[in-house]
Amino acid sequence: MRMNTDLQHLPARKRRELDRIKDILFAEFADAIALGNSEWRKQGRILSVILFGSYARGDWVDEPYTKKGYKSDYDLLVIVSHKKLTDFTKYWYEATETLMRDKSIRTPVSFIVHSLDEVNSALSEGRYFFCDIQKQGVVLHEKPNVKLATPKPLNAKDAYAMAKEHFEEHAETAGEFLIDWQASMQRGSNKHAAFLLHQAAEQIYAAILLALTNYSPATHDLRKLRALTEDLDKRLVAAWPRDNRAARANFNKLRDAYVKARYSKHYTISTEALNWLGERTKHLHTLAETVCAERLIELEQKAKAGE
Repeated sequence: MRMNTDLQHLPARKRRELDRIKDILFAEFADAIALGNSEWRKQGRILSVILFGSYARGDWVDEPYTKKGYKSDYDLLVIVSHKKLTDFTKYWYEATETLMRDKSIRTPVSFIVHSLDEVNSALSEGRYFFCDIQKQGVVLHEKPNVKLATPKPLNAKDAYAMAKEHFEEHAETAGEFLIDWQASMQRGSNKHAAFLLHQAAEQIYAAILLALTNYSPATHDLRKLRALTEDLDKRLVAAWPRDNRAARANFNKLRDAYVKARYSKHYTISTEALNWLGERTKHLHTLAETVCAERLIELEQKAKAGE
């Protein structure tokens, strides 16, 4: 099945942004592998770049000046020639930083990286996330002779069992992190509390992604996880207000906590900010329960019907 390559549903400005994003990804990747001696690195290639999510479907939101201040991300799947090239820290960190700094790109960018073998394996296993990308995505770049596997959908019974198991496991873990966060707050251990709150939010996002798509990327980046989940259900946008600088700054503090709260002596966070972030994370947990419960009911009904 040939994938769609048509971007005419996007305004010209958006198409120019995507061209610029693609150029940055290729340039930074070329720099990242330039000094490699191993054959897989010297022969490293970006095989395909696929736009998925709201900008591929045509239902994106771009309302930075409204009360919610919400903008959909560009969601991109980058397919590379070798699994080792998916290491984000080694090969893609600079691309992320450049995309954030580039003044010509006004739309947030979120991208994930997988090898062709990983993508085809996921399609063969019927993972909804990759099956939907193949069905709805728009190819921005593709090397000749790159072939994606034919999707093999999960049967309804297995899909329900997997989604239920994933959600229960990660939602329970998130709840435990929230309990530990409260205990750290009571001890006045703000840095440790921030790390625990980050872990709670990460687990909540994993619960949502796995329940809804049977996929969660190997990342601790809350902004990337937030973008992926909010694209699946816009109700999740309400968890994190974007209408003022303090709210955005607090979220970034939480995003940084995975590394900096543990390893940087310069990382500080106020009790007020932690309390606010804790309430928002609890709200995210509640929203996740609602969204995932609906999905589980849908999957259970299909399983009972024998679809």
